Amino acid sequence: MLSKERVHLGIAPIAWTNDDMPDLGAENTFEQCVSEMALAGFTGCEVGNKFPKDTVVLKKALDLRGIQVCNAWYSTFLTTAPYEETEKGFIQHIRFLKEMGAKVVGVSEQGHSIQGTDKAIFTEKYVMDDREWELLCTGLNKLGRVAREEGIALTFHHHMGTVVQTADEIDRMMENTDPELVGLLFDSGHLAYCGEDYLVVLKKHIHRVRHVHLKDIRPEMVKKVKDESLSFLQGVRLGAFTVPGDGSIDFGPIFDVLAEHDYSGYVLVEAEQDPAVANPLEYAIRARKYIAEKAGI
Repeated sequence: MLSKERVHLGIAPIAWTNDDMPDLGAENTFEQCVSEMALAGFTGCEVGNKFPKDTVVLKKALDLRGIQVCNAWYSTFLTTAPYEETEKGFIQHIRFLKEMGAKVVGVSEQGHSIQGTDKAIFTEKYVMDDREWELLCTGLNKLGRVAREEGIALTFHHHMGTVVQTADEIDRMMENTDPELVGLLFDSGHLAYCGEDYLVVLKKHIHRVRHVHLKDIRPEMVKKVKDESLSFLQGVRLGAFTVPGDGSIDFGPIFDVLAEHDYSGYVLVEAEQDPAVANPLEYAIRARKYIAEKAGI
C-alpha cells in the first residue's frame, strides 16, 4: 500500500476541458472543474486552459476547495528551434509553478510531434537521428539545471506521437541525461497504448520517477485506431483513454512497485475523453474509489 503521508492524489482538468481540442468540454467552466475535483476526493491538480493566469485568483479558488497545483505541462522544441526560445518561456512557466507551490514540472518534446496532427499515430511517428538526440538530451540537462535553481524538479513526459514514445526511446533519453537534473514522468496509459510493457519501464527507471500519471486504455478503441490508421486526437474522441479501473490496466502491480521503492510525490489521474460521453465527475469518482481499493490512499 502507498503511504498517505508520502503520496498525494491528484487529477488533471483534461477530463473536463481539452487543451488540444477546445470543443471538448467547451461548456464546462473552471469553477465546475475544480469543484468537481474536490467533490470526487482529490487534493491535487494540473493546469488547464481555463485556469486563471493570475496566481492570486487561482490560489484563492483552489484554496477554497482544498486543492494544490502539483504540475503543469510545458512543451519544449529542443530539436527544432534554438534552445534559448524554449528556455525563455520555460523560466516563466516554472516561476508560475513555484508561486503556486508545485514541486515538479512535466515537459514534453514537441519538436516533430504528430500528436496534434491528422497523421496516423501508429505509422507516422518521427524518429530522431543522433544529432537530434544530442540536442534533446543536452537541452533537457540545461532546462533541468534552470528548474533546480528555482526549486522545481524537471520530469520528462513520454507521450504517444512524440519523439520519446517507446521503451527504447525512454531508455536512450534517460541514459543520456543527468539523473540529478532530469527525472521521469511515468505514464502507464501511453506505454500500454503503444504496446510496451509499462511495468518493465517503471521498474527500470523507478529511481528517477518524480511524477506519475494514472491513465488507462480501452484496447478495442486502440485497436480501431491502429487498424484504421487514425490520429492520436481521433483516438481520444473515440475513447481510447479512460480512468483507472475502467480499462485494461491492473494498477495494483504499479502501486506495489511505487510502494516498494518509497515513492514520494503525486499520482495523478489523467484521462482525456469527451466529457459529453464520459461525465467527468462520474469518472473521477470511479477512479477515486478504484485507487482507494488498490493503493490504500
